[in-house]
Amino acid sequence: MYIISIYTHNHILNYLLCENTPIFSRMDRFSWCDGNLVQGESLVVQQHGVRLYDGEEKSHFDNGIGMVTTHRLMWKDPKDQRCVLALPLSLCIYLEEQPSGFAKSAKIIVHLQPSPADKSAGPVSQSSHSYIRLSFREAGQIEFFRCFSEELKFRRWEHAVTTPEQKKTQGRQIRTGIMGIERNIEMKNKATDRDISVAFEDLSKLIAKAREMVNLSKNIAERIKQKKGDISDDETVKFKSYLLSMGIPDPVTRETHGTGTRYYLELAKQLCTLLEEPIKDLGGMITLTDVYCRVNRARGMELLSPEDLVNACQQLEQLKGPIRLRVFDSGVMVLQLQTHSEEEVIKTTTTCVEQNQSVTAEELAQVIGLSVILAKERLLCTEKAGKICRDESVEGLRFYPNRFLSNKI
Repeated sequence: MYIISIYTHNHILNYLLCENTPIFSRMDRFSWCDGNLVQGESLVVQQHGVRLYDGEEKSHFDNGIGMVTTHRLMWKDPKDQRCVLALPLSLCIYLEEQPSGFAKSAKIIVHLQPSPADKSAGPVSQSSHSYIRLSFREAGQIEFFRCFSEELKFRRWEHAVTTPEQKKTQGRQIRTGIMGIERNIEMKNKATDRDISVAFEDLSKLIAKAREMVNLSKNIAERIKQKKGDISDDETVKFKSYLLSMGIPDPVTRETHGTGTRYYLELAKQLCTLLEEPIKDLGGMITLTDVYCRVNRARGMELLSPEDLVNACQQLEQLKGPIRLRVFDSGVMVLQLQTHSEEEVIKTTTTCVEQNQSVTAEELAQVIGLSVILAKERLLCTEKAGKICRDESVEGLRFYPNRFLSNKI
């Protein structure tokens, strides 16, 4: 038989606050508390619908709120806010997950150290079990387990800094209130600022390393030029594939080519070199959004802004290069080859529509292997030339052969 530990009149009152407290529960590591966070403690995660088990045995602490703070594991009765249990995280050895099964909820097993001799009064004085289980009836156990494990790993309760003001208040709990909430928010903001600073330090190192890779690619390119006769064709192809995977070896930047028109002209030249072959593979046309993604991927850390890309594309006409900028009536901007034939596109699109009797932009995109945007522009251009006509209904926009011109009505 287990004897309930009641030391003082206050402990008796505290014990009677929970009407459903089990007389023979064995969770002797738990202590009563008022539910307030102490100085330097902050809430990490909480979950409703949590039941406490003492080993394999159910307790009457059912359907409560489970909480993990930086210092404690807590359980609170939602119907009686005065019924709160707390367990120091320093008593937790390790955790285990117990997955849900047929008519069984998922559980977290918390293995515990023996109860200390100077422990505050709790529901019981001793227990024959060395672990407790938390049952989650409303799910949420995955996030709870992750946060719980992190707190046990980092042991933040050991690194709490005690100020002279805190020493005066040691031994008693401090109510949270407005000041406590503001203090917790300030602590979280400081932690966030610290994490951001560390992240930017890592980003700076990454940028420096990327520049080293660009310099390395330049050196490899120079060696290929200097030792062209000493390097076999297979080795040359392999070196070039490495350079291609690194991106543009010498991207045009404002630092290297200045600002204004000169910068945009140099950038336009590089766009011609980079995009001529991919545009040929795509049928002679590519949207500016796809260009933006391809170019920035090739440039690595030296990213282009959308405004710089548009300004550079507007200089393509002046260069008289193999690529030009085109703006459709709908406002869609594309890059297309100078050799791109509008008549050939209209003829091909008309044939496709006649063969399929009718098509939508999505269907044409699948047939010719283009994006839906470009497929729609092809259909609109062909319609403008009078080769096809549209049917616009609640089902969407569909195009048909123009029987009025072909006399096949």
